[in-house]
Amino acid sequence: MSEYAIEVKDLCIHYKGLKSYSIKQNLLRGKKNKAEVFEAVKNVSFNVKKGEILGLIGKNGSGKSTMLRAIAGIFTPNSGSIDLHGNSVSLLAIGVGFQTELTGRENIMLSGMLLGFTEEQIKAKSQEIIEFSELGKFIDQPVRTYSSGMHSKLAFSITAILNTDIMLIDEVLSVGDARFKKKSYKKMKELITDENRTVVIVSHETKTIRELCHKVLWINDGEMMRYGDTEEVLTAYEEFMK
Repeated sequence: MSEYAIEVKDLCIHYKGLKSYSIKQNLLRGKKNKAEVFEAVKNVSFNVKKGEILGLIGKNGSGKSTMLRAIAGIFTPNSGSIDLHGNSVSLLAIGVGFQTELTGRENIMLSGMLLGFTEEQIKAKSQEIIEFSELGKFIDQPVRTYSSGMHSKLAFSITAILNTDIMLIDEVLSVGDARFKKKSYKKMKELITDENRTVVIVSHETKTIRELCHKVLWINDGEMMRYGDTEEVLTAYEEFMK
């Protein structure tokens, strides 16, 4: 059995976009628009050991969230490989994963099944999720009626209670009002410091990265700049950002 929970090798992810033209312009031009290719992640390789906490840093638009979504199975790499060695994985990120026409309760079931849990396992944890989220009667209302704070509370609660082997956290270490932020941060620290859980955290807060992470991966414009000891990589990154 591998000592690694995550192995990423030569990962490349591209986006294609079309320039905006009117239908009339397209007909007059008599040919299709050429797709512009944006390289979001360029030949990135790294490993994360079981129980390790990796910080993922870089300026906005560097490809951090794209990489997390690829590890979570939401994006398919154009080339390279991602091996999770059979570990279950969850992604905690704002705006990911809910069917807005379904109720909060129904989304708990759907989210849990997408994470690989059985119906019985989800039902056993549902009440704990609902109580932690503090949504009360709104749990049986469509998610489209939720405020952004309510949406975040439910997403956090599902991820926090339905524990997976690997947790991917995208800029969401605290959500909701001040009291819920304190509760959620305490819960998150409890979860990510479990020696059997592997975690990748995307954050612009270097204080958080210093406090929690064993190693740091710095990417810039999709390319890996440094990977290794937390303090060494953060020092180089902070100097670069000056």
